[in-house]
Amino acid sequence: MTPPPARRRRATAMGGTPAHNLPRRGAVRRAQAITTYGVGSLIAVDHESFVVSGLDGAENSWRPDEAPRIHERRLARLLDVSHFRLPPASDDDSRDGMRVRRFPLMHSCPECTELQRHRDFNPPEGRSVCGTCEVDLVPSRFVVACEAGHLGEFPYWQWVHRSTERGATAAGQCGGGLRLRSSGRTSSLRSIIVSCTCEKAPEVSMEGSFRRNALKDLGLTCRGTRPWLGASAPAEECGRPLRTLQRGSSTVWQPVLKSALSIPPWSDGRSDPLAEHWEKLRKHKDRAAVEGYLDAIFDEKWPVSLDEVMTLLDAEREEDPDGSENRSFDHRYRALRNKEYERLRAGNDESDHSHDEQFVCENPSGDTGELEPLGITGPMLVKKLREVRALKAFTRLADPDSSTESHEMPLSASSMRWLPAMEVHGEGVFLRLDETRLDAWQKKHATAVARAERMRSAHQRVLEERAGEQHQAVLSPASPRMVLLHTLAHVLINEWSLEAGYPAAALRERLYADDDMAGVLIYTATSDSAGSLGGLVAQGEPALLGRTLRSAVRRAEWCSSDPLCMETGLSSTGGTNMAACHACVMLPETSCEHNNILLDRALLVGTPEEPDLGFFADVLHP
Repeated sequence: MTPPPARRRRATAMGGTPAHNLPRRGAVRRAQAITTYGVGSLIAVDHESFVVSGLDGAENSWRPDEAPRIHERRLARLLDVSHFRLPPASDDDSRDGMRVRRFPLMHSCPECTELQRHRDFNPPEGRSVCGTCEVDLVPSRFVVACEAGHLGEFPYWQWVHRSTERGATAAGQCGGGLRLRSSGRTSSLRSIIVSCTCEKAPEVSMEGSFRRNALKDLGLTCRGTRPWLGASAPAEECGRPLRTLQRGSSTVWQPVLKSALSIPPWSDGRSDPLAEHWEKLRKHKDRAAVEGYLDAIFDEKWPVSLDEVMTLLDAEREEDPDGSENRSFDHRYRALRNKEYERLRAGNDESDHSHDEQFVCENPSGDTGELEPLGITGPMLVKKLREVRALKAFTRLADPDSSTESHEMPLSASSMRWLPAMEVHGEGVFLRLDETRLDAWQKKHATAVARAERMRSAHQRVLEERAGEQHQAVLSPASPRMVLLHTLAHVLINEWSLEAGYPAAALRERLYADDDMAGVLIYTATSDSAGSLGGLVAQGEPALLGRTLRSAVRRAEWCSSDPLCMETGLSSTGGTNMAACHACVMLPETSCEHNNILLDRALLVGTPEEPDLGFFADVLHP
């Protein structure tokens, strides 16, 4: 359990100089290196723009000697790596920090209006100014990307010369120079004027450049460029359609994050010294063979006893039996969640473990019978938890209504045995729905099943459209119990943000919804090793939880956008919600596992036509 040595890290601009001579360009929070400014993303520093470098190569983004290791065996096994590394963080200017490369390369000068590559302005070393006018250069506002994750410069030459004959002028060999200016009439794309001094083509505006087929009509397709990997990674064969994007758009880069809770027997950190050896240890089936292997790799005292090693191996084989590599990634990820669900149900009393234990889950002291009329069972107080969030890959042009990522772009050109990650510590409340009452509710209310099926069908269409013909679309997770649990988690988070003083963005949900699971963990966690101070755990005591739940359900009964919100039917971009909007149950993006889709408060409180449809109808109409 490696504690973070610092909370911030530096960003360093790439150049042809040795690492210790690279200029400092700015700083971001450590967690942002996973969620906002990860590998392949664009970052604006003052008036300059850069792309965060990849993990491998001589000019990599995260130098291993500056990025402390962290371990979470269950997640490492799922992602096929041996360990994870924290973002490099140091306030010492002699250390390198994270590397970035200048992108986009096309810049314009607001004084002379020239539009060309940055180096062609002859700027002084270490500055981004026009060598003639001595004013700050402006990076291109526009870039192009494809769904496979490639990123490139906007084709200004082709855009200006699109009305001329294809050939030399289209390739930028007309002999003229590009100019970019603003007419100043409006702030729209129509006011951004691009021209060429060759006078073979009229000046044009940027209006229409964001049309889906704008670049396709010019005969342009993706060339597979990956500027974050530098010259060490040649362009890939691609040929997919290109889309024009604003440089600061959120669709330019979206992280693919995977996380796991540290649960026994892995949660005390004693297995960390063996992180590099688990794959070989798994090949030894009997106790004597394991003992022989440990004797061979450790000359002196073993960091872990033989009994503990055998316990860990048994736990791993139970969760990930031999031959599981033939199962899909989604199937193995569900198996990881199943084990967390079992441990949350079983608990892990603090008095039975050492201070190093990172997972403490206990029964509340109050009478849980108070929650039975609400259909809630098995509440647990998670007094300590540790979560590792790893950056697996990233996507571009991702559909905001999809809860599953496709066309993932790896963080390096070659295979790596580690991934960037953050570890957070905190606390939470776990609760389950009564299975008997849940089954009876589903059988009684065909309308609830039909509403969930409409969302599932809409979501499945979104996934299939996004996957395309060359990829197999994953199945939508939508089901009546999943939508019910998801919406319940959202209304509880909103209620706690009002009554317990927690900002909604500080709380997160973790859903356990499957044929044999019906639970939700609501927790708060920070990168500080101290976690929080027990405020959320206190909300899990049965008496207080019952009052909070009743208040949350009553609040969800009415939305300020009703009757529109309740009666519209399928909503959101892809029709993946029913009765849900930002005025009632939606949360900040950081709090929701499914990007604010697959929500329907009608399954909680019913509809005006069917008031008993809701799972908690008895709370509203006793």
